[in-house]
Amino acid sequence: MRNLLCAVAVSVCAAGAVGLAQDTKAKTKITVEDGKDVTVVGCVDRSSEGNFRLSHGANKEGSVGSYLLVASGDALDDLKDHLGHRVEIKGKAADKGDGRLKIKTESEVRTNDGDRKKRESTTSVEGALDGLPYLGVKSVRMLASVCP
Repeated sequence: MRNLLCAVAVSVCAAGAVGLAQDTKAKTKITVEDGKDVTVVGCVDRSSEGNFRLSHGANKEGSVGSYLLVASGDALDDLKDHLGHRVEIKGKAADKGDGRLKIKTESEVRTNDGDRKKRESTTSVEGALDGLPYLGVKSVRMLASVCP
């Protein structure tokens, strides 16, 4: 987790260093690549940072703990709709040395002169990810409208 936080911090700092300035817009996108295909059941909630998380996760073999959920498009809308629900999620997991996280930050700075400067940075994190594993969401299916 420390490696990931450092990578995100470096990406955001690099993107924001263009102009300590004026008007900055930035967006960061995290994707899970080359992970292990998994199906897990758990509860959709929010982490302390406001990200989606699957808590009380379990698969066929038993308890797997929690995952930070990475989603975009329809999958992100599904997570918003199922906050507080017990769900089955299929996707790619980056944990226990499997998979890789790609962190892409795009920023645009408008200077006092009215000029716009765009910056983009991409960081990859591989190997054993300390802390919570990440799950790139492919599909979400509601099992119950309440969580234990």
